Amino acid sequence: MSTGTVIRPGLRRVEHVMGTAVSLDIAEDRSTSELATLADEVFAWLREVDARFSTYRPDSEVCRFDRGELLLSEASADLRRVLERCADLWGATDGFFDAYATGGLDPSGYVKGWAVQVASDRLRAAGVDNHCLNAGGDVRVRGRSSTGLPWRIGVRHPWNPSAVCLVLTGTDLAIATSGVYERGPHVRDPRRGVPARGLRSVTVIGHDLGLADAYATAAVAMGVAGIGWLDRLPAHRHAVVTDDGQCLHSADLPAID
Repeated sequence: MSTGTVIRPGLRRVEHVMGTAVSLDIAEDRSTSELATLADEVFAWLREVDARFSTYRPDSEVCRFDRGELLLSEASADLRRVLERCADLWGATDGFFDAYATGGLDPSGYVKGWAVQVASDRLRAAGVDNHCLNAGGDVRVRGRSSTGLPWRIGVRHPWNPSAVCLVLTGTDLAIATSGVYERGPHVRDPRRGVPARGLRSVTVIGHDLGLADAYATAAVAMGVAGIGWLDRLPAHRHAVVTDDGQCLHSADLPAID
């Protein structure tokens, strides 16, 4: 750190939401009470999303809709929006992003990234230009960190949970990582109906975290063919680790390590 660097006090909070650790870092020089209110609103929204879209809670809206207990006309605006987006993504990925790949409705491959993106957009609308929101590896950064430097985001090494395979840096990035190293082969190839193989980890970098999350999930489902698909994906960059340990990435990846 260079002499004279101004450190903004800001706020950092971590809570367990949506089945993962979610960290919020606001690098703004505001009052303690104002920062606390902003953080409260972020986590209240994420808990609302969890209650509505969790596939592990029988009383969630998505589970009731999947069981036929809730008509589409009776669904919340958020559920209708997510279902519409998942249908669009199914077409955009040639069916490899499939919210029904496991048999029942599971839009999780889009919802987490979308929820974080909405939270970040709300912070930006409230004038919070410098923040980082990280939900289990799905990350939205804007502005600069408390040091005044661009944010540095480590991407977890798929075989070593205590190490990173690369570090990304930037001031306006949506970074989503999908892989089979934490929950096992939970991503399925919807065409063959079997667990996806070939790619151990896929990271997609763009500016909309819901899209990046879905694209990363689709690429994992494609297997090694997903590498070429990612190469052709407009306005996004990527990094992948194959099952045999190869590390491949876009030429213009915003990486410092």
